[in-house]
Amino acid sequence: MPKQPPPRPEPLDPPMVPFALAGMAAWAVVGLVLLLFRDRLAAAGHENWLWICLAGFLWGFPGLAVMMRHDAHRRRRRAAS
Repeated sequence: MPKQPPPRPEPLDPPMVPFALAGMAAWAVVGLVLLLFRDRLAAAGHENWLWICLAGFLWGFPGLAVMMRHDAHRRRRRAAS
């Protein structure tokens, strides 16, 4: 008697907005911590790290918009089935 393969599990489809918010919060916290060490960063030639944190935080807004749209489609998909 041939063995039947186990059923395939459903793919994960978690809400994505919390991930976008967590990423933005992480960039903000790191930027604020680095702001405390601004003089040391400038002395070491790493003052661009603050700009990198700002860019990461600001790029989070388009990412957040995309994730909000993704979650809205996800809710519609689940409501339709």
